[in-house]
Amino acid sequence: MDETQPKQWVIKLLAISCVSLAAKMKKTDISISDFQGDAGIIFDTRTIGRMETLILGALKWRMRSVTPFSFISHFISLFKLQDPPLTQALKARAVHIIFKAQKDINFLVYNPSIVSASALLSASHELFPLQFPCFRNALSNCSYLNKDNLLHCYDALQAVVLEEYESVSEAVSSTVTPVNVLDQIFSSSESGKSNTVTTLRLERDIKRRKISHYCHNQTVHVSQIRQF
Repeated sequence: MDETQPKQWVIKLLAISCVSLAAKMKKTDISISDFQGDAGIIFDTRTIGRMETLILGALKWRMRSVTPFSFISHFISLFKLQDPPLTQALKARAVHIIFKAQKDINFLVYNPSIVSASALLSASHELFPLQFPCFRNALSNCSYLNKDNLLHCYDALQAVVLEEYESVSEAVSSTVTPVNVLDQIFSSSESGKSNTVTTLRLERDIKRRKISHYCHNQTVHVSQIRQF
């Protein structure tokens, strides 16, 4: 047997202690005997407490999970947006971009604050292109944000967003086929409408499906929110 491999009881004790710490963080009233089980070694409260202390020491007592979502509200406040619907739209888009970036292991090299700020920059570039320079300056003036890392992460997120646009564009383009167009012409002609009107409506339908100006369309959509 490999002496370097931890013994099974150590792994079990570690797992139980982690669950115990998680329960305490969630302020959940749970008995240790509830998740120890009946099989194998049963650890007493003192043993589990000592292992918990070792775990906390290894973590330097940093028990709160810090993610990019933890910084979004703070960074948005720097933009000084006065319209709640616009603020919510910006936040929702930034959250969506962060979720997309989670699949890429390369973003693990950036601090959560950098990812959060970069996602907001990317979202603001889409939704508020005219105000983007002001938003960029507001984040660049943060002393605790490394400007080079912010720029590199922003560029990486832009690549993620571009890939998303391309996948949507391909999906939409695949639905605009000659067969679909002919079906629409045939249906319109049967309804008794003129060929001129039919052609104009087909052109409008096809143009609606194209998303070459996807970012611009999102900006228009957000500006419409302001009217409500």
